[in-house]
Amino acid sequence: MAAVSSSSLLRRLRPGLPAAVVVSTAVLGAALTAVPPAGAGAAYPAVAPAPGGAAAPVADPTGTVSPPTSTPSTPSTTPFPPSPPTNLTATQVRTTSVTLTWTAATRGCCPVVGYDITYYQAFDDVIYSLSLGDVTTTTITNYIQPGRQYSFRVSARDGDGRRSAATDALTVVTPVTDTGPDTTPPSAPQNLTVGEVTGSTATLSWAPSTDNVGVLGYNVYRFDGWFTSTLVATVPGTTYTGPLPPSTPLRTLYYVRARDAAGNVSIASNTVTVPTTTTPPPPPPSTCRVTYRNQSEWAGGFVATVTVQNTGTAAVDGWIVTFGFPGDQQITNAWNATVGQAGATVTARNVDWNRVIAPDGSATFGFQGRWGASDAPPTGFSLNGAPCTVG
Repeated sequence: MAAVSSSSLLRRLRPGLPAAVVVSTAVLGAALTAVPPAGAGAAYPAVAPAPGGAAAPVADPTGTVSPPTSTPSTPSTTPFPPSPPTNLTATQVRTTSVTLTWTAATRGCCPVVGYDITYYQAFDDVIYSLSLGDVTTTTITNYIQPGRQYSFRVSARDGDGRRSAATDALTVVTPVTDTGPDTTPPSAPQNLTVGEVTGSTATLSWAPSTDNVGVLGYNVYRFDGWFTSTLVATVPGTTYTGPLPPSTPLRTLYYVRARDAAGNVSIASNTVTVPTTTTPPPPPPSTCRVTYRNQSEWAGGFVATVTVQNTGTAAVDGWIVTFGFPGDQQITNAWNATVGQAGATVTARNVDWNRVIAPDGSATFGFQGRWGASDAPPTGFSLNGAPCTVG
Protein backbone atom coordinates (compact mmCIF):
# COMPACT_ATOMS: atom_id res chain seq x y z
CA MET A 1 0.00 0.00 0.00
CA ALA A 2 1.48 3.36 -1.01
CA ALA A 3 2.15 5.95 1.64
CA VAL A 4 0.13 9.15 1.85
CA SER A 5 1.85 11.75 -0.27
CA SER A 6 0.05 14.84 0.95
CA SER A 7 -2.55 15.84 3.48
CA SER A 8 -4.64 18.90 4.15
CA LEU A 9 -7.79 20.10 5.84
CA LEU A 10 -10.39 22.64 4.76
CA ARG A 11 -13.43 24.34 6.23
CA ARG A 12 -16.73 23.17 4.77
CA LEU A 13 -19.32 25.69 3.56
CA ARG A 14 -22.66 25.56 5.33
CA PRO A 15 -25.88 26.65 3.59
CA GLY A 16 -26.97 30.12 4.64
CA LEU A 17 -23.69 30.90 6.43
CA PRO A 18 -20.68 33.11 5.49
CA ALA A 19 -18.04 31.57 3.26
CA ALA A 20 -15.67 29.47 5.30
CA VAL A 21 -11.97 30.27 5.51
CA VAL A 22 -9.24 27.76 4.77
CA VAL A 23 -7.49 26.87 8.01
CA SER A 24 -3.77 26.37 8.56
CA THR A 25 -2.31 22.92 8.13
CA ALA A 26 0.88 23.45 10.11
CA VAL A 27 -0.07 20.49 12.27
CA LEU A 28 -0.01 18.32 9.16
CA GLY A 29 3.28 19.68 7.82
CA ALA A 30 1.92 20.30 4.35
CA ALA A 31 0.51 23.24 2.42
CA LEU A 32 -3.25 23.35 2.14
CA THR A 33 -4.69 22.73 -1.30
CA ALA A 34 -8.38 23.09 -2.06
CA VAL A 35 -10.14 19.91 -3.10
CA PRO A 36 -11.49 20.21 -6.67
CA PRO A 37 -15.24 19.94 -7.10
CA ALA A 38 -16.53 16.48 -7.98
CA GLY A 39 -16.22 15.88 -11.71
CA ALA A 40 -14.04 18.93 -12.41
CA GLY A 41 -11.33 18.46 -15.01
CA ALA A 42 -8.49 20.71 -16.12
CA ALA A 43 -9.20 22.78 -19.24
CA TYR A 44 -6.47 23.03 -21.88
CA PRO A 45 -6.34 25.57 -24.77
CA ALA A 46 -6.44 24.24 -28.31
CA VAL A 47 -3.47 24.70 -30.66
CA ALA A 48 -4.66 26.92 -33.51
CA PRO A 49 -3.70 25.92 -37.07
CA ALA A 50 -2.63 28.46 -39.65
CA PRO A 51 -5.38 30.58 -41.23
CA GLY A 52 -7.49 28.57 -43.58
CA GLY A 53 -6.77 25.31 -41.81
CA ALA A 54 -3.60 24.51 -43.83
CA ALA A 55 0.03 24.50 -42.82
CA ALA A 56 1.80 27.83 -43.50
CA PRO A 57 4.06 27.74 -46.61
CA VAL A 58 7.82 27.83 -46.00
CA ALA A 59 10.12 30.36 -47.75
CA ASP A 60 13.70 29.45 -48.64
CA PRO A 61 16.56 32.00 -48.85
CA THR A 62 16.18 32.31 -52.64
CA GLY A 63 12.66 33.62 -52.27
CA THR A 64 11.05 30.50 -53.70
CA VAL A 65 7.97 29.43 -51.82
CA SER A 66 7.85 25.69 -51.13
CA PRO A 67 4.46 23.98 -50.84
CA PRO A 68 3.63 22.20 -47.58
CA THR A 69 5.11 18.76 -47.41
CA SER A 70 2.23 17.12 -45.46
CA THR A 71 -1.35 17.69 -44.39
CA PRO A 72 -1.48 18.91 -40.74
CA SER A 73 -3.38 16.83 -38.18
CA THR A 74 -6.10 18.29 -35.99
CA PRO A 75 -4.81 18.74 -32.40
CA SER A 76 -6.65 17.03 -29.52
CA THR A 77 -8.91 19.32 -27.52
CA THR A 78 -10.69 16.71 -25.36
CA PRO A 79 -8.53 15.70 -22.35
CA PHE A 80 -10.85 13.16 -20.72
CA PRO A 81 -10.50 12.64 -16.94
CA PRO A 82 -10.61 9.13 -15.42
CA SER A 83 -13.92 7.51 -14.54
CA PRO A 84 -14.98 7.60 -10.86
CA PRO A 85 -13.84 4.69 -8.67
CA THR A 86 -16.63 2.27 -7.74
CA ASN A 87 -17.65 -0.06 -4.91
CA LEU A 88 -16.25 2.12 -2.10
CA THR A 89 -16.47 -0.04 1.05
CA ALA A 90 -15.26 0.11 4.66
CA THR A 91 -13.72 -3.30 5.20
CA GLN A 92 -12.76 -2.57 8.83
CA VAL A 93 -14.00 0.10 11.24
CA ARG A 94 -12.18 0.43 14.56
CA THR A 95 -12.11 3.06 17.32
CA THR A 96 -9.30 5.08 15.73
CA SER A 97 -9.04 3.82 12.15
CA VAL A 98 -11.14 3.08 9.07
CA THR A 99 -9.91 0.80 6.26
CA LEU A 100 -11.35 1.61 2.81
CA THR A 101 -11.27 -0.37 -0.42
CA TRP A 102 -12.60 0.45 -3.88
CA THR A 103 -12.55 -0.74 -7.45
CA ALA A 104 -9.98 1.02 -9.60
CA ALA A 105 -11.05 3.80 -11.94
CA THR A 106 -10.84 3.44 -15.71
CA ARG A 107 -8.31 5.73 -17.40
CA GLY A 108 -9.50 8.59 -19.56
CA CYS A 109 -7.00 10.18 -21.93
CA CYS A 110 -4.10 9.33 -19.60
CA PRO A 111 -3.16 6.61 -17.11
CA VAL A 112 -4.44 6.84 -13.54
CA VAL A 113 -1.57 7.60 -11.16
CA GLY A 114 -3.37 7.93 -7.83
CA TYR A 115 -6.45 8.63 -5.75
CA ASP A 116 -7.59 11.52 -3.54
CA ILE A 117 -9.71 10.93 -0.43
CA THR A 118 -11.76 13.57 1.36
CA TYR A 119 -13.55 12.91 4.63
CA TYR A 120 -15.21 14.77 7.48
CA GLN A 121 -16.80 14.15 10.84
CA ALA A 122 -20.57 14.56 10.90
CA PHE A 123 -21.81 17.90 12.21
CA ASP A 124 -18.38 19.51 11.93
CA ASP A 125 -17.05 22.02 9.41
CA VAL A 126 -13.56 20.65 8.74
CA ILE A 127 -12.78 18.57 5.65
CA TYR A 128 -9.69 16.37 5.77
CA SER A 129 -7.97 15.24 2.57
CA LEU A 130 -5.09 13.01 1.56
CA SER A 131 -3.51 11.87 -1.71
CA LEU A 132 -2.44 8.29 -2.44
CA GLY A 133 -0.55 6.52 -5.19
CA ASP A 134 -2.12 3.98 -7.53
CA VAL A 135 -3.68 1.76 -4.84
CA THR A 136 -7.22 0.54 -4.14
CA THR A 137 -7.09 0.27 -0.34
CA THR A 138 -5.89 2.38 2.55
CA THR A 139 -6.28 2.65 6.32
CA ILE A 140 -7.05 6.15 7.60
CA THR A 141 -6.03 7.04 11.16
CA ASN A 142 -5.66 10.83 11.18
CA TYR A 143 -8.43 12.51 13.22
CA ILE A 144 -10.43 9.27 13.62
CA GLN A 145 -11.88 9.02 17.14
CA PRO A 146 -14.10 6.50 19.00
CA GLY A 147 -17.88 6.82 18.79
CA ARG A 148 -17.86 9.34 15.91
CA GLN A 149 -19.52 9.44 12.50
CA TYR A 150 -17.46 10.02 9.35
CA SER A 151 -18.21 10.30 5.63
CA PHE A 152 -15.65 9.43 2.92
CA ARG A 153 -15.37 10.06 -0.84
CA VAL A 154 -12.69 8.91 -3.30
CA SER A 155 -11.73 10.33 -6.72
CA ALA A 156 -9.12 9.22 -9.26
CA ARG A 157 -6.26 11.38 -10.57
CA ASP A 158 -4.18 11.09 -13.75
CA GLY A 159 -0.60 12.27 -14.35
CA ASP A 160 -1.68 15.70 -15.63
CA GLY A 161 -3.81 16.42 -12.55
CA ARG A 162 -7.21 15.68 -14.08
CA ARG A 163 -9.56 14.24 -11.45
CA SER A 164 -12.62 12.08 -11.81
CA ALA A 165 -15.95 12.72 -10.19
CA ALA A 166 -16.00 11.52 -6.58
CA THR A 167 -17.75 8.39 -5.38
CA ASP A 168 -20.97 8.67 -3.43
CA ALA A 169 -20.33 9.35 0.26
CA LEU A 170 -19.68 6.31 2.44
CA THR A 171 -20.79 6.93 6.04
CA VAL A 172 -19.57 4.91 9.03
CA VAL A 173 -19.64 5.27 12.82
CA THR A 174 -16.67 4.10 14.88
CA PRO A 175 -17.20 1.83 17.94
CA VAL A 176 -16.35 2.99 21.47
CA THR A 177 -14.15 -0.06 22.08
CA ASP A 178 -12.28 -2.61 20.01
CA THR A 179 -12.05 -5.27 22.71
CA GLY A 180 -15.35 -5.21 24.59
CA PRO A 181 -18.11 -7.78 24.25
CA ASP A 182 -20.16 -5.39 22.09
CA THR A 183 -18.47 -3.40 19.32
CA THR A 184 -21.50 -3.17 16.99
CA PRO A 185 -23.43 0.13 16.98
CA PRO A 186 -27.24 0.23 16.66
CA SER A 187 -28.85 1.04 13.33
CA ALA A 188 -29.68 4.67 12.60
CA PRO A 189 -33.09 6.02 13.69
CA GLN A 190 -35.24 6.65 10.63
CA ASN A 191 -37.79 9.28 9.58
CA LEU A 192 -37.25 11.92 12.27
CA THR A 193 -40.19 14.32 12.04
CA VAL A 194 -41.63 17.29 13.93
CA GLY A 195 -45.10 16.64 15.32
CA GLU A 196 -47.18 18.87 17.58
CA VAL A 197 -45.81 22.38 18.15
CA THR A 198 -47.27 24.59 20.89
CA GLY A 199 -46.36 28.11 21.93
CA SER A 200 -43.44 26.79 23.96
CA THR A 201 -42.73 23.15 23.00
CA ALA A 202 -42.24 20.87 20.02
CA THR A 203 -42.53 17.07 19.79
CA LEU A 204 -40.11 14.98 17.76
CA SER A 205 -40.71 11.36 16.77
CA TRP A 206 -38.80 8.72 14.80
CA ALA A 207 -38.82 5.04 13.82
CA PRO A 208 -37.01 2.70 16.24
CA SER A 209 -33.47 1.40 15.76
CA THR A 210 -32.26 -2.18 16.05
CA ASP A 211 -29.15 -3.59 17.71
CA ASN A 212 -27.39 -6.95 17.98
CA VAL A 213 -27.75 -6.83 21.80
CA GLY A 214 -30.41 -4.22 22.50
CA VAL A 215 -31.09 -0.49 22.17
CA LEU A 216 -30.74 1.23 25.54
CA GLY A 217 -32.20 4.57 24.50
CA TYR A 218 -31.89 7.56 22.19
CA ASN A 219 -29.79 10.72 22.41
CA VAL A 220 -31.46 13.88 21.08
CA TYR A 221 -29.11 16.63 19.89
CA ARG A 222 -29.50 20.27 18.91
CA PHE A 223 -27.11 21.39 16.15
CA ASP A 224 -26.23 25.00 15.26
CA GLY A 225 -25.69 24.22 11.56
CA TRP A 226 -21.97 24.88 11.82
CA PHE A 227 -19.95 22.70 14.23
CA THR A 228 -21.58 22.63 17.69
CA SER A 229 -23.96 19.85 18.79
CA THR A 230 -25.59 19.89 22.23
CA LEU A 231 -27.10 16.80 23.86
CA VAL A 232 -30.53 17.99 25.01
CA ALA A 233 -32.12 14.73 26.20
CA THR A 234 -31.75 10.96 26.54
CA VAL A 235 -35.08 9.16 26.21
CA PRO A 236 -36.09 5.47 26.35
CA GLY A 237 -38.69 5.65 23.57
CA THR A 238 -39.06 7.13 20.11
CA THR A 239 -40.54 10.53 20.99
CA TYR A 240 -39.21 13.67 22.67
CA THR A 241 -41.08 16.81 23.68
CA GLY A 242 -38.89 19.75 24.60
CA PRO A 243 -38.88 23.54 24.78
CA LEU A 244 -38.57 25.58 21.62
CA PRO A 245 -34.96 26.69 21.14
CA PRO A 246 -34.01 30.37 21.44
CA SER A 247 -33.35 32.38 18.29
CA THR A 248 -29.70 32.56 17.27
CA PRO A 249 -27.83 33.97 14.27
CA LEU A 250 -27.15 30.37 13.21
CA ARG A 251 -29.50 27.57 12.21
CA THR A 252 -31.17 25.30 14.78
CA LEU A 253 -31.45 21.66 13.73
CA TYR A 254 -32.22 18.49 15.67
CA TYR A 255 -31.05 14.92 15.11
CA VAL A 256 -31.18 11.63 17.03
CA ARG A 257 -28.75 8.75 17.65
CA ALA A 258 -29.58 5.34 19.11
CA ARG A 259 -27.39 4.07 21.95
CA ASP A 260 -26.71 0.60 23.34
CA ALA A 261 -25.60 -0.51 26.82
CA ALA A 262 -21.93 -0.58 25.80
CA GLY A 263 -22.06 3.10 24.83
CA ASN A 264 -21.97 2.55 21.05
CA VAL A 265 -23.95 5.18 19.17
CA SER A 266 -25.61 4.86 15.79
CA ILE A 267 -25.23 6.90 12.65
CA ALA A 268 -27.35 10.01 13.09
CA SER A 269 -30.90 10.31 11.83
CA ASN A 270 -31.91 12.95 9.35
CA THR A 271 -32.09 16.50 10.70
CA VAL A 272 -35.22 18.60 11.24
CA THR A 273 -35.84 22.25 12.08
CA VAL A 274 -38.24 23.39 14.79
CA PRO A 275 -39.57 26.91 15.38
CA THR A 276 -37.55 29.15 17.66
CA THR A 277 -38.59 31.50 20.43
CA THR A 278 -36.96 34.82 21.25
CA THR A 279 -37.60 34.40 24.98
CA PRO A 280 -36.57 31.03 26.37
CA PRO A 281 -39.33 29.60 28.58
CA PRO A 282 -38.46 28.99 32.22
CA PRO A 283 -37.40 25.43 33.00
CA PRO A 284 -40.25 23.23 34.21
CA PRO A 285 -40.26 22.29 37.88
CA SER A 286 -38.45 19.08 38.71
CA THR A 287 -40.70 16.02 38.92
CA CYS A 288 -38.12 13.59 40.25
CA ARG A 289 -35.79 13.14 43.20
CA VAL A 290 -32.70 10.91 43.16
CA THR A 291 -30.90 9.53 46.20
CA TYR A 292 -27.42 8.04 45.75
CA ARG A 293 -25.94 5.98 48.56
CA ASN A 294 -22.60 4.22 48.90
CA GLN A 295 -23.67 1.02 50.63
CA SER A 296 -20.07 -0.09 51.15
CA GLU A 297 -16.62 0.99 50.10
CA TRP A 298 -13.15 -0.52 50.29
CA ALA A 299 -9.78 0.16 48.71
CA GLY A 300 -10.39 -0.16 45.00
CA GLY A 301 -14.08 -1.11 45.14
CA PHE A 302 -17.59 -0.02 46.16
CA VAL A 303 -21.28 -0.94 46.12
CA ALA A 304 -23.88 1.82 45.58
CA THR A 305 -27.64 2.17 45.15
CA VAL A 306 -29.69 4.79 43.35
CA THR A 307 -33.33 5.48 44.24
CA VAL A 308 -35.48 7.42 41.77
CA GLN A 309 -38.68 8.96 43.16
CA ASN A 310 -41.48 10.28 40.95
CA THR A 311 -42.54 13.61 42.53
CA GLY A 312 -44.87 14.51 39.66
CA THR A 313 -48.60 13.93 39.25
CA ALA A 314 -48.37 11.50 36.29
CA ALA A 315 -46.90 8.03 36.18
CA VAL A 316 -43.50 7.60 34.51
CA ASP A 317 -43.84 4.80 31.95
CA GLY A 318 -40.29 3.85 31.00
CA TRP A 319 -37.30 5.59 32.51
CA ILE A 320 -33.65 6.35 31.89
CA VAL A 321 -31.51 7.83 34.65
CA THR A 322 -28.31 9.57 33.58
CA PHE A 323 -25.46 10.86 35.75
CA GLY A 324 -21.72 11.36 35.70
CA PHE A 325 -19.09 10.11 38.12
CA PRO A 326 -16.84 12.91 39.43
CA GLY A 327 -14.12 10.35 40.22
CA ASP A 328 -12.60 7.49 38.23
CA GLN A 329 -15.24 4.89 39.12
CA GLN A 330 -16.00 2.07 36.69
CA ILE A 331 -19.15 -0.06 37.08
CA THR A 332 -18.53 -3.80 36.82
CA ASN A 333 -22.05 -5.21 37.35
CA ALA A 334 -25.54 -3.96 38.18
CA TRP A 335 -29.02 -5.13 39.21
CA ASN A 336 -32.62 -3.91 38.88
CA ALA A 337 -31.63 -1.85 35.77
CA THR A 338 -29.72 -2.14 32.51
CA VAL A 339 -26.66 -0.01 33.13
CA GLY A 340 -24.12 1.26 30.58
CA GLN A 341 -21.10 3.50 31.04
CA ALA A 342 -19.13 5.57 28.52
CA GLY A 343 -16.26 7.47 30.13
CA ALA A 344 -17.65 9.11 33.25
CA THR A 345 -21.25 9.09 31.99
CA VAL A 346 -23.59 6.39 33.32
CA THR A 347 -26.98 5.53 31.79
CA ALA A 348 -29.41 3.23 33.64
CA ARG A 349 -32.63 2.00 32.00
CA ASN A 350 -35.56 0.25 33.64
CA VAL A 351 -36.11 -3.49 33.40
CA ASP A 352 -39.54 -4.88 32.57
CA TRP A 353 -40.86 -5.27 36.09
CA ASN A 354 -40.01 -1.71 37.30
CA ARG A 355 -40.82 0.13 34.06
CA VAL A 356 -43.65 2.22 35.59
CA ILE A 357 -43.08 4.58 38.53
CA ALA A 358 -46.39 5.80 39.95
CA PRO A 359 -46.78 9.32 41.40
CA ASP A 360 -44.97 9.38 44.78
CA GLY A 361 -43.53 5.95 43.86
CA SER A 362 -39.90 5.06 43.43
CA ALA A 363 -37.54 2.54 41.84
CA THR A 364 -34.15 1.48 43.18
CA PHE A 365 -31.25 -0.08 41.33
CA GLY A 366 -27.71 -0.87 42.40
CA PHE A 367 -24.27 -1.64 41.08
CA GLN A 368 -20.80 -2.70 42.07
CA GLY A 369 -17.67 -1.02 40.74
CA ARG A 370 -14.03 -0.24 41.13
CA TRP A 371 -12.13 3.01 41.68
CA GLY A 372 -8.54 4.19 42.02
CA ALA A 373 -8.11 7.89 42.77
CA SER A 374 -11.61 8.93 43.91
CA ASP A 375 -14.99 7.42 44.79
CA ALA A 376 -16.78 10.77 45.17
CA PRO A 377 -20.57 10.49 44.70
CA PRO A 378 -22.33 12.05 41.69
CA THR A 379 -24.03 15.40 42.24
CA GLY A 380 -26.33 15.70 39.22
CA PHE A 381 -28.97 13.32 37.86
CA SER A 382 -31.57 13.44 35.11
CA LEU A 383 -34.67 11.33 34.49
CA ASN A 384 -35.61 10.97 30.80
CA GLY A 385 -33.54 14.06 30.02
CA ALA A 386 -35.05 16.30 32.77
CA PRO A 387 -32.90 17.29 35.78
CA CYS A 388 -33.83 15.83 39.17
CA THR A 389 -33.54 17.12 42.71
CA VAL A 390 -30.74 15.35 44.58
CA GLY A 391 -31.04 14.20 48.16
